[in-house]
Amino acid sequence: MRAIAVSTFGAEPCLVEVPKPGPAAGEVRVKVEYAALNPLDWQTGDGARDETVPHVFPLVLGTDFAGRVDMIGSGDNTFRVGDPVFGRVTAPPLGRCGAYGEYVCVPQDSPIALVPSGLPLQVAAALPTAGSTAAQILSSTAVRSGLTLLVVGATGGVGSLLTQLAAARGTAVVAAVRGDEGRRMRALGAIATVDTASGPEALETAVRDLYPDGVDALVDLVSTDTASFAAYAALVRDGGVAVTTRGVAAPRGIAWADFRLAPTAALLDELASAAAGGELTVPIDMELPLEKAPQALAQNRAGGARGKTVFTV
Repeated sequence: MRAIAVSTFGAEPCLVEVPKPGPAAGEVRVKVEYAALNPLDWQTGDGARDETVPHVFPLVLGTDFAGRVDMIGSGDNTFRVGDPVFGRVTAPPLGRCGAYGEYVCVPQDSPIALVPSGLPLQVAAALPTAGSTAAQILSSTAVRSGLTLLVVGATGGVGSLLTQLAAARGTAVVAAVRGDEGRRMRALGAIATVDTASGPEALETAVRDLYPDGVDALVDLVSTDTASFAAYAALVRDGGVAVTTRGVAAPRGIAWADFRLAPTAALLDELASAAAGGELTVPIDMELPLEKAPQALAQNRAGGARGKTVFTV
């Protein structure tokens, strides 16, 4: 089958032919129709998880997928052949199966769920990582109804969904954006947007004008160094919380959370139902053929995502 893989950690991703995987006991095989790009995909290819997870080469990349069940392994069956499903590839060894391939095998008790009627597979593929991250950030932090939240990196998949979920629960969201994304983020529920392209001073001034004592919480989706994270965290009020998804150490005096995703099938069901019912808009920026995945990964590495990129497989 066709797949996008790396031959070793740090190698350039490329289109390869690999054997079609067969489902083990308790697994289903899915004929992938769409795969979604996440920063985790190129980070995995770089070797970010090589010491913590067993892996094989060629290592097929990709985490989020949507398609139809093609084959069922032995054991109890949760799904049937032909079922439209979406989910995340989580089972080791890393690289045996990846969403950037024509077929993927996943355990039936892993983060995989039926795609509800009315939800396009393209949209479902974009939900698992970004949607689960946004929902679990809200459930695991002190962000509650009536409080204020600053989102840095708001225009990407996680930020766009986080803004909507937070606004729906009555949280006042200030979205830090770059360029002309202000109107879109306000449509998604942000009460204010700040273009950070002119420098960090613009964000500080805007936040202090709105909330002189600081915001209640920060979610920083982009900073990869302590200095940048600390500059944003300085905009949080005393007793507030700062969350990072990039594993950056927090400055002293800040209540800090290093977010780690723990997706579940139940959460995927909730997110898909909300998207199918029109309560949650899943922003898809680009749809590309699988062959374009290496270029799209390089572009994502450079930053500045505006919604999700999905690949047709």
